[in-house]
Amino acid sequence: MKAARALLGLKQSELAAAADIAVNTLRNLEAQGERRLTGHASTIRTLEETLEDAGVELQNHGRPGVRLK
Repeated sequence: MKAARALLGLKQSELAAAADIAVNTLRNLEAQGERRLTGHASTIRTLEETLEDAGVELQNHGRPGVRLK
């Protein structure tokens, strides 16, 4: 999440607002680092969709990664 957000140049508050989630929720997800994200599946999916709509491609070809579309 953090890498994808950084690619877009968004602050946590901006991504949280775009995804309509609490900024603390995003902070907690990003604080998990490289571990598998834990949280409500719907929240994670909402964030993924928001990032994809903004132009990020989420990858998982054996190792998670992100890039701009």
